[in-house]
Amino acid sequence: MLILRRMVVGALLLAPVLATSQSSKKLSVPYSLDTLPNGLTLIVHEDHSVPIVTTDVWFHVGSGDEKPGRTGFAHLFEHLMFMGSEHAEYPQFDRLLEAAGANNNGSTTEDRTNYYENGPSSSLPLMIWLEADRMGWLLPTMDKPKVDLQRDVVKNERRQSYENQPYGLVGDYMPKLMYPAGHPYSWSVIGSMSDLSAASVDDVKNFFRQFYAPNNATLVVAGDVKTAEVRALVRKYFIGIPRGPKIKRPAPPAFTVHDTAITLQDRVQLARVYLAWHTVKGWAPDDAALDIAAAVLAGARTSRLTQAIVYNSELGTSVNARQSGNRLDGDFTIVATARPGKGLDTLRSVIDIELRRLMASGPSTRELEQAKNSLEANFLRRIESVSQKADQLNEYYYQTGKPDSFQSDLDRYRAVTAADVQRVIKKYLQANRVMISVVPQGKPELAAKKGVAQ
Repeated sequence: MLILRRMVVGALLLAPVLATSQSSKKLSVPYSLDTLPNGLTLIVHEDHSVPIVTTDVWFHVGSGDEKPGRTGFAHLFEHLMFMGSEHAEYPQFDRLLEAAGANNNGSTTEDRTNYYENGPSSSLPLMIWLEADRMGWLLPTMDKPKVDLQRDVVKNERRQSYENQPYGLVGDYMPKLMYPAGHPYSWSVIGSMSDLSAASVDDVKNFFRQFYAPNNATLVVAGDVKTAEVRALVRKYFIGIPRGPKIKRPAPPAFTVHDTAITLQDRVQLARVYLAWHTVKGWAPDDAALDIAAAVLAGARTSRLTQAIVYNSELGTSVNARQSGNRLDGDFTIVATARPGKGLDTLRSVIDIELRRLMASGPSTRELEQAKNSLEANFLRRIESVSQKADQLNEYYYQTGKPDSFQSDLDRYRAVTAADVQRVIKKYLQANRVMISVVPQGKPELAAKKGVAQ
């Protein structure tokens, strides 16, 4: 699901990177698609506005492909992929790219792991060679010292992001409360300490053999390039990498969220409440309407929850809402932080009242248009750069099978009506939910009481 943030962009900035038909005014990002004999999908987008290029590889594997007892492998492998390969030993990957004026990074989610490089167009052959070498020739260099080193790095990252981060414990508790045991989203992306400790070199190598194969990957090359030259380069370096095993993914189980409320005492100064509901996956019929509902509720300073909690009552310091439509499933979350000494039950009550009001009367014409305009402006800003267009082409291909889904993505938001917002509030946000109260240590009385908005 496309993550949209409120931003504004001028038409002059969009002119070099977007192709539109003068008659239809349809947004289009032209591309070519090719599949190598080993199953690697190649998508090329030419943008000659500036002499830069981005390579963006998506391996269709995330934490949702892990097994209970062996969580955290997808993220661990994101780190291991930068530890050198047979023909580019550590730390040559970074050094060669930096010398060419390029940069690189990666990220992991429940659904995919991506690796990207950005730099001058002249660095494209280097980028392609490096990506091919670590896809095809990483395992010969994989050993226990490398696994142990990156295992410790990931453990430290977990400590920083979860154990020692204010409110970080929610990231551990929320997945297992929202999704049943065994569901692909029932554990955190980073995995557990015990699972990371248990990972052996053989476990890691088997994970690579299963998922890090060309037939489970998509490579997007975007920028100041020529499609024929890109195809020749990719075939030259990737053609010798063998196809991997066919991956079978069982459909996630159907389930109902149990109405749940827990309290976590943490080293925080301000109490915070998290409310989460099970909704729909990305691109499902109600996904866009839930995004619009989130914007109406907390997408701007004038939005309903922001006004009710932060400005009118001065009960809280902040509030936000988000529909997370992932590839297999989705959830909707509202997070509100109280002012010093304020309890969370009043915040919960205000949220419930505003949800009932929105369900009863729907958003006003102005609220609906503001939400749509904000989301659309942010959407356009995301595809202003070559690197973000490359990643979006990859995401659309994985989600819909159509890399150029830019216009259809916009259209589904434009089609949302006030009645749609009312309907999704009633259908999803009046159902059972998970509520987590995070309160300062020694102050459990600040927690919200269990209750469902009805």
